[in-house]
Amino acid sequence: MEKLFLLTVTMTAAVSYLGGKCLVLSAYTIESPQYKVVHSESDFEIRLYKEISWMSALVHGTSFNNSTKEGFHRLYQYLHGANLNSTQFLMTAPVVTSIISSSHGSAYIVRYFVPSKFDKKSPPQPNSELNLQLDMWKSQCIAVRTFPGYASDDNIEKDKDALVSSLGKHLPRVPVENNYNYSIAQYNASKHPTGRINEVWMDVSGFTEEGCPV
Repeated sequence: MEKLFLLTVTMTAAVSYLGGKCLVLSAYTIESPQYKVVHSESDFEIRLYKEISWMSALVHGTSFNNSTKEGFHRLYQYLHGANLNSTQFLMTAPVVTSIISSSHGSAYIVRYFVPSKFDKKSPPQPNSELNLQLDMWKSQCIAVRTFPGYASDDNIEKDKDALVSSLGKHLPRVPVENNYNYSIAQYNASKHPTGRINEVWMDVSGFTEEGCPV
């Protein structure tokens, strides 16, 4: 029987996605979305994720790095009380940046995973000036490639192309939902220089042989 994984990251570091803005965290386990691995190869795996709630910031930017910083700045304010209940949130992981390409240029959606305690109730509404939106992802299968170091404009497309190539080689019948659109998941604070974990995510919900939703 496949086990259900709760991916956790222990962090004793400062969260400092923005210059001069840092939140010092004592060591604790950071909550992440639940999934189970339904297929595995040497350089990627396919995960079946349960439903996920994200607080999301849309950014019409020109680069992954700058757009992630801008979006996280708005999310950071939400986490630290810029919401209707002045609720303070613990950090979760990963911070996900979805890259949406079109003929009109790129847009970026930076996402904070809403803790599971809000599964049965809505999280506090963000202050309107933050321009954030609650996104609900249905259960879906995601192809995942892990890569080390810092995720940046210099390397994310290379790792995305490597994932597309691997899927074509090992699972040629798996439909990839628009390979121009993908997400980068980052699990570490920017002040954490070693042992970093990043992932490329691509939707492969048509992978029905392993029970993935259609």
